Amino acid sequence: MIYFRRATERGTANFGWLQSRHSFSFGHYYDPQHMGFSVLRVINDDVVKGGAGFDTHGHKDMEIISYVLKGAIEHKDSEGNAYVVPAGDVQRMSAGTGILHSEFNHSKHDEVRFLQIWIVPNKQGITPSYEQKTVCQTEKLTPLVTADGRKNSLTMQQNASLYRLVLNEGDVISLSAESQWGYLHIIDGETQVGEHNLCAGDAIGVTEGTLDIQAATQLTALWFELPAQA
Repeated sequence: MIYFRRATERGTANFGWLQSRHSFSFGHYYDPQHMGFSVLRVINDDVVKGGAGFDTHGHKDMEIISYVLKGAIEHKDSEGNAYVVPAGDVQRMSAGTGILHSEFNHSKHDEVRFLQIWIVPNKQGITPSYEQKTVCQTEKLTPLVTADGRKNSLTMQQNASLYRLVLNEGDVISLSAESQWGYLHIIDGETQVGEHNLCAGDAIGVTEGTLDIQAATQLTALWFELPAQA
């Protein structure tokens, strides 16, 4: 099965200080055809104005990943963590039994843009935890967050992996979904996936087989390997 999510068809929210595009149902946006993909529950593309942000609020039993594209976010939580997360860094928060946190634009003037990603954990009621890293791109497909923390990646409480894919124009790569489902979210650039053209904000999911990807321009994307669902 092939699943498509076009950038222009995503849900939207505009609160003045926040503009967001939702790949899956979130908040006031509900679409029963787009409730998630395997354990991937949320991909929000958030742009926050200078000096603004998400006030303290709570989460429980969710793996929450932030990938900063532009600017920096300022994180504080009830576990005593207080960090600035700059562009290129990856942040993972396991909400577990419950955690309160806030995420603000570190700049008073410039916008911050980041992807907010939620993954349903495979174990509930764990102790809340936090990780943040700069993960350098060492190959075309570099792990950012994995179940076992391989190759300097962050860890998550799920049998899943999140990679950053970076290709030069004309590069080709095949991504397999033989034993797990795969989901590709384009951050920047254009690519040909089989017969399909994808650009920034577009996504394609696959439940079996292989995605053959050819970069039409310089390409940056996120690739998720996710548990197969019945």
